[in-house]
Amino acid sequence: MTDQTTDNQNQTNSQPEKIFVAVAWPYASGPRHLGHVAGAYLPPDIFARYHRMKGNRVLMVSGSDMNGTPITVAAEKAGVSPNTWSQRVHRLNTDLWHRMGFTYDLFTDTTTPIHQKLVQDFFLRLLEKGYIFKDSTIAPYCLVDKRFLPDRYVEGICPHCGYNKARGDQCDNCGRPLDPIDLIDIHCGLCHSKPEFRESEHFFPICPNWRSLCSNGWARAKSSGVPTSWPSPPTGYARASRRVLTPAT
Repeated sequence: MTDQTTDNQNQTNSQPEKIFVAVAWPYASGPRHLGHVAGAYLPPDIFARYHRMKGNRVLMVSGSDMNGTPITVAAEKAGVSPNTWSQRVHRLNTDLWHRMGFTYDLFTDTTTPIHQKLVQDFFLRLLEKGYIFKDSTIAPYCLVDKRFLPDRYVEGICPHCGYNKARGDQCDNCGRPLDPIDLIDIHCGLCHSKPEFRESEHFFPICPNWRSLCSNGWARAKSSGVPTSWPSPPTGYARASRRVLTPAT
């Protein structure tokens, strides 16, 4: 290696890189435990610290996900509104990150005006371009509570292992993904009555080019040496994918 080559490499290496670290957004459904910290929040902080020590320009961001069934379930058990509960947990987890010394440049939440605007604009643009369509599917409906029940609001016996406290999204005993209609002796998680299945309208994503886009991306990754031996998706996910990729006629 010539001196000129070495000088050029040193000059190139002296230029700081821009490193963006996008950390997983935790549900504001409850306090995070050590498993969450070790698996999702500590590794990116180590990565960010390493690049700061190298002199790179780092932006590490994340925030609390203030929406979703886990939050409404926890809020109803606590007897408060979902907003009250999620704000309480957000403050708790934010304080936890500070006490653990995590070096977030920005830790926010999904109730901020800019987040809401971006999400709504993103949805409306997809809807206008025909990448989202409305269709009906069946969902459990509680006759006592007069409401449709999200998958985590129903319980029953797992058809695979016989566990009698399986939820409508998965069985915590055998780990199998489930749909509410798969459960045996299904009952409402709120009042324990037996729900009936009714049609419910939902929005579904649809993009005929997704398969080719994913295939092209996989081919490019393979040619560049990136590992491509990803595990197969769970049965429930594959079934849902087939469902939403077939628009109503």
